[in-house]
Amino acid sequence: MLLDVLIAAEDLGRLREITQVLVEFGFKDLAQRMGLLNALQHAGNVLHWDKARNLEAEPTPHRVRLALENLGPTFVKLGQVLASRGDLLPPEYLEELARLQAGVTPVPFEELRAQLTEDLGAAPEAVFTDLELEPLAAGSIGQVHRASLPDGRRVILKVRRPGIEKKIRGDLRLLERLADILEQEVVELRRFRPRMVVRHFARTLKAELDFSVEGRNALRIARDMRDFPDLVIPEVFLEYTSTRLVVQEYVHGHTAAAWIRGDHPPGLDPQRIASMGADVILKMVFVDGFYHADPHPGNVLFLDQGRVGLLDFGMVGRVSEERRAQFVMLLGAVLDRDEDAIVDTLLEWSDGGETDLDALSQDCSDFLDRYTGRELQDLDVAGMLQDVTRIVRENDLVLPADVAMLIKVFVTLEGLGRRLDPAFSLDAHIEPMARRMMRRLSSPRRVIASGWKDVRRLVIGLPRDLRRIVMRARRGGFKIELDLRRLEDFGHQLDRSANRVTVGLITSALIVGTSIAMTIDTGPTLLGLPVLGLFGFGTSFTIGVMLLWSILRSGRR
Repeated sequence: MLLDVLIAAEDLGRLREITQVLVEFGFKDLAQRMGLLNALQHAGNVLHWDKARNLEAEPTPHRVRLALENLGPTFVKLGQVLASRGDLLPPEYLEELARLQAGVTPVPFEELRAQLTEDLGAAPEAVFTDLELEPLAAGSIGQVHRASLPDGRRVILKVRRPGIEKKIRGDLRLLERLADILEQEVVELRRFRPRMVVRHFARTLKAELDFSVEGRNALRIARDMRDFPDLVIPEVFLEYTSTRLVVQEYVHGHTAAAWIRGDHPPGLDPQRIASMGADVILKMVFVDGFYHADPHPGNVLFLDQGRVGLLDFGMVGRVSEERRAQFVMLLGAVLDRDEDAIVDTLLEWSDGGETDLDALSQDCSDFLDRYTGRELQDLDVAGMLQDVTRIVRENDLVLPADVAMLIKVFVTLEGLGRRLDPAFSLDAHIEPMARRMMRRLSSPRRVIASGWKDVRRLVIGLPRDLRRIVMRARRGGFKIELDLRRLEDFGHQLDRSANRVTVGLITSALIVGTSIAMTIDTGPTLLGLPVLGLFGFGTSFTIGVMLLWSILRSGRR
C-alpha cells in the first residue's frame, strides 16, 4: 500500500529508518497497521527485530519523545509544535514533548565555506573581519558565527546547515504520506487530524528554512515596535542576507534562561522587564496582528540600562482582525456568563466536526462557574485559555493553528512573567487593551459598518457566484462526494477473496482431473504411476500450499 504513494526512490531508505525506530521503541503494531512493514519487506528491506528495546513498562508519552529524538531534527520540531497543542493531546503528552531536545553537532566551518562564498559572492574573510570559526551556537537548521563588518560593527552570521533543506523536505514528503495513511487506517488517531497538523507544520518549517524570511520578520517587528525605546531588535543587514544566510547586529546580554538558572546581573529590575514584555507582546498581537511566536527565555536578552533584546524571528504568528475580535468576544462572554456565545465561538473555531452539543454546553457552563463574579483585571487569562483547550479536546473539537499558537504564546508569556516577578499578572495588561477593543467592536458605527460590509460583499459577489454555478452545471461540474474511507480497501479485499476462490476451484479441478488421469494405463509411468497424474498431483499440492500460506499470512495482519 505505501509503495504506491512513495514519490521518490530515495525516500525508501529514510522510510526504513523511520520504521526501524518505531519498532525499536515499541510501536511495531502501529507500523504494521500503517502497512510499513509489508511495504518494506516487499521492497526487499530487512528490519532488525533484535534491536527492539524492552520498553513495555515505559509510559507511551516517554516512548514517543524518545522515538522523535531518534528520528532527527524534523521530527523533534514536529514534537515541539505538538507540545503546544493542548486541544489535541492530553497533559501527559504535552509535558513529555516539552522536554524534546535536538542533539546537534556543529558543522565544521570548512564545510560552510563553499556555501558562504556562493551566497556572499566572495570568500567570507574578504567580506567580514574577525570571523570566528567556532560557532557561538548551533541549532537543527542553522548555526551562528560572530564576525565584524568592515566599519567595525559586530554582527552574527546565521548560516543554514548544508544539505538540511533536502533532508527536511524529504522528511516532510514522507510525513504527508504517513499522515494520509494514519487518518485512513488508524481510526483511534483520526481525531488528532494528522493531515491538518502536518500541513500546518510543513508550512511553518518551510518558512523557517528561508533565512531571508526571518530577516524581513525582524525588520517588520522593529518597525512596529518603534514606540518601545527600551526594546532592542537586532538590525538586519539585507545586503548580506539570502535564503541560506542572515546577518544581524550582535547584541550582547544575559538571557532570561540564564537569569532563571540563577545568573542575576546587577541593576536588573525584573518586575519592570516582565511588565514591558507583556505590553510588547500584547501590542504585537492585538494592535499589529503580527507577533513573535516563540518568546521563550532563551530568546529574551537583558541588556544594560534596563533594555530588553528579542532574538530569533524565524517563527512568527499572524492574527487577523476577525480573530482578534473573537478573542475579545470570548473574554466578554466569560465575564457576561454568556454560555451560548462561548459554544458558538468554539464551534466557529473548530473544523465542523461532529460533537455532542449538550455535553459541550454543560462543559462551558461548568467552565463559567469557575469565573463567576470576576472582573476583567482579575481574570486568569492564561489559565482560562488552557481550560478552553481542555474543553475543545474533551469534546473532539480542534482549534485552528493560529489560535493554538496564540494560546501557546500567552501561556509562555505568563510563565516567563511569573518567573521574573511572582506578582506578575497578564490580566492587568490585557484588561485596558481588551476594553478598548470591546468599545470599538460594540460601537454603533462599527456594527453598522461591519454589517454593511457583509451585505455589500454578498451583493457584489452574488452575480459572480451565480455565473459560476451555471457554468459548472453546463459543464457537468456538479458532483456528489461520498467520503467512504474504507470502500477502496474493501474492494481490494473482495478482489483477493475472489482470486483465492478461483485458485481453489482450479486446484480442485486439477485434483479431479489428475484422479481420472491416474486410472489410465497407457502412457509413460514413474514408480508404476502415470507421469501425467503425478505431475498433476504435484502441481495441485504446490498451488494448495501457496494458497494456504497466503490465507495464514493475511490472518496475522
